[in-house]
Amino acid sequence: MTPKVVILCGGMGTRLREETEYHPKPLVEIGGKPILWHIMKGYAHHGFKDFVLCLGFKGEMIKQYFLNFELMNSDFTLRLGARNEPELHGSHTREDWSITFAETGREAMTGARVKRIEPYIREDNFMLTYGDGVGDIDITRLWAFHRAHGKIATVTGVRPVSQFGELASENGLVKEFREKPKSQNEFVNGGFFVCQRKFFDYVENDDRCVLEAEPLEKLVRDGELMTYMHSGYWHCMDTYRDFLALNEAWKKGAPWKIWPD
Repeated sequence: MTPKVVILCGGMGTRLREETEYHPKPLVEIGGKPILWHIMKGYAHHGFKDFVLCLGFKGEMIKQYFLNFELMNSDFTLRLGARNEPELHGSHTREDWSITFAETGREAMTGARVKRIEPYIREDNFMLTYGDGVGDIDITRLWAFHRAHGKIATVTGVRPVSQFGELASENGLVKEFREKPKSQNEFVNGGFFVCQRKFFDYVENDDRCVLEAEPLEKLVRDGELMTYMHSGYWHCMDTYRDFLALNEAWKKGAPWKIWPD
């Protein structure tokens, strides 16, 4: 059974206040489309089209975006004064996605958000990523790697543009996890996780539960976290400078755009 893709979409994006003052970070646009759309397109290109969005800060705007998605991307006729639905003319969208919108709390940290979508995950495994990072990760190979090693979780190690959670590994097995360390290693936490259902035992339904702290650290202690090394393109939209860099990269060909036009 194809796993669901869980995307963390609830943070306040305080370091990108120039944009997040008006909309949530996942709706900040790259090349005229929200970064969330770019992330979902990447997964869908590899056949993973069943999404669960963990909503929080300004989550209603994400709901509205997708509720109006077909209308905003299609020509249509609307008969005023009538009760008829708008008549779409050859929809311009190709997205055959299933999306579950889960309210996970305005103030919740990442671990709590993951715990709260547990009822929507019935499969043996699920994918998990952040709503602000893009890359040309081969999701099919990531999925196969996770299935082959049998550990509870896999995290994608990437070469950073800035500091994120540092991964120290040996033969693929993560030996140490340090969130935003002062010294930087070659690979860092780039998100794009794959997890067994047992992963829910490591997170708590408590707003203070941070995914990148105790849950991942405990997985490391238990010898249950593997890393999939990705040496290609990866970039996170953490600041306004990142926003400008990603939009400039889009103009020059967007290395993460692996799907056809």
